[in-house]
Amino acid sequence: MHPAATAQRIDTLAQVETPEGIVLSLRPAGLVARTMAFMLDLLFRMLIDMALALLLGSLGRLGGGLFLIGMFLVEWLYPIVFELTRSGATPGKRALGLRVVMDTGLPVTPAASVTRNLLRVADFLPLGYAFGIITLLLNRECKRLGDLAAGTLVVYTKPVVLHDQPPEAASLAPARPLSQQEQAAIRSWAGRARRLTPERFEELALLAAPVLPVPPPDEPRRSPSERLMGVAQWLMGKRT
Repeated sequence: MHPAATAQRIDTLAQVETPEGIVLSLRPAGLVARTMAFMLDLLFRMLIDMALALLLGSLGRLGGGLFLIGMFLVEWLYPIVFELTRSGATPGKRALGLRVVMDTGLPVTPAASVTRNLLRVADFLPLGYAFGIITLLLNRECKRLGDLAAGTLVVYTKPVVLHDQPPEAASLAPARPLSQQEQAAIRSWAGRARRLTPERFEELALLAAPVLPVPPPDEPRRSPSERLMGVAQWLMGKRT
């Protein structure tokens, strides 16, 4: 397997390293999940504004002034206050299983939360969060402008499981000795058999063509993924 092939991005995971040198795998949230979370939070903010209007409506002009101040605080402090809690998420994000973290995987800092939320103004331009949506779609880690400036990620809170038990297959010895990096890449590929589409799974197997043994003429035809799965089983100790 060519060394460059193992470095290619094969899923939507973001690899981050903590200050302690621990590598974490995080799954950034995409446009659909973040839009749904935003709509839920918008609904919650509207409900809070309605409650303020009912409470302050009887105070006349004073109540009107207090209501405008309350709307301003709700609009700008609502996301910051919730992001700085232990969950790191607004109610809308929490309902969708999302949270805001730093690029390092650590909890979001007050400065980063303030920065990413102040830049919602830039994300909104020219209309309907157009800049934010375009930036999010073009960025491999699904970051909007505020995330890029603050160094934050919106990720799924559910732990990322990288490897399942690989499917059973008849073991095959590789065509040549494999380096530790190549062995790890093949075992990792085999563990993701149930998490990749068949087309992507086969495409990745083709990258390992140089290490696949040539099948005997009398052996039934096996696809590259089936033969590479056999090599994976051989690497894991199945030597039948």
